[in-house]
Amino acid sequence: MPKVSVIIITYNRAQYLQRAIRSVLNQTFQDFEIVVIDDASTDETPKVVEAFCDPKFRYFRHPVNRQEARSRNTALQNARGEYIAFLDDDDVWLPQKLAAQVDLLDNSPSTVGVIYTSFLNIDCQTEKVLGPWMAEKRGNVFRDLIEKNWIGIPSTVVVRRQCFDAVGLFDARVEFGPDYDMWLRIADVYEFDYIKEPLALRSVNHNRMSTDHALMLKGFESQFKKHGEMFFLNKKAYSRRLLTLGVLYCYNGHLQTGRATLLKAIRFNPREGRNYYNLALSFLGAENFKRIKQLRDKLASTSQG
Repeated sequence: MPKVSVIIITYNRAQYLQRAIRSVLNQTFQDFEIVVIDDASTDETPKVVEAFCDPKFRYFRHPVNRQEARSRNTALQNARGEYIAFLDDDDVWLPQKLAAQVDLLDNSPSTVGVIYTSFLNIDCQTEKVLGPWMAEKRGNVFRDLIEKNWIGIPSTVVVRRQCFDAVGLFDARVEFGPDYDMWLRIADVYEFDYIKEPLALRSVNHNRMSTDHALMLKGFESQFKKHGEMFFLNKKAYSRRLLTLGVLYCYNGHLQTGRATLLKAIRFNPREGRNYYNLALSFLGAENFKRIKQLRDKLASTSQG
């Protein structure tokens, strides 16, 4: 059996998938299998996978789109490795990533369930480095994760298989951010450790106007429903989450609910100016709210590029 199962779930990203797969095959550590879950892609994804004639591959295709959590669960249910690594289909690993994480996990006590790394954000079109995300939380990180997702992206993570035996599979009810939900559940039982060196490249698409805000809203609602009592333990972080939720309500046209949520965010952190800005913006109407937010996103992406 392989030491590591590398899980790649993909949906209509054939143009990036080949690059992601090659970054796995180019690892200095080679005791792995690659479990690719094609979530009913309608592009050239099957041909991309078939082009890799390598015994390390195991390819599964959903007949209908089942979304992120269920796709990850399909992979976990078919994975054979002692360790589980995740790679998003548009991200890339540096060659020494698996070797470094496997070595650290092999030499860590069984109480350490997750090893993650720092990563670099790169422009998906120009491949220009936009900046790093530095890993900095280790040990019992549960309360840190309540504040925010310090892990960043799944592509940096290697997990002991026993963690999923202990906490279960990904929660399909969490439609946006099921990985963050999983890290919270694992952190309640296991410790985390990290490698400071950036060993993954995260592709950033600046065209955020194409983001599925309706899906994000459902995801944030499900996170509040499931973890709200824990989030409440950190008042400033709770206010930031309410701010995000309020913006999503307004962006999706639910202005009354959005304003109520933003007012609640103000009560928990009256010094945060963004709460007042977005509350004022909501009174301009749903279309103007969306238009201004889209313009700000476009300007931000231009300045970063």
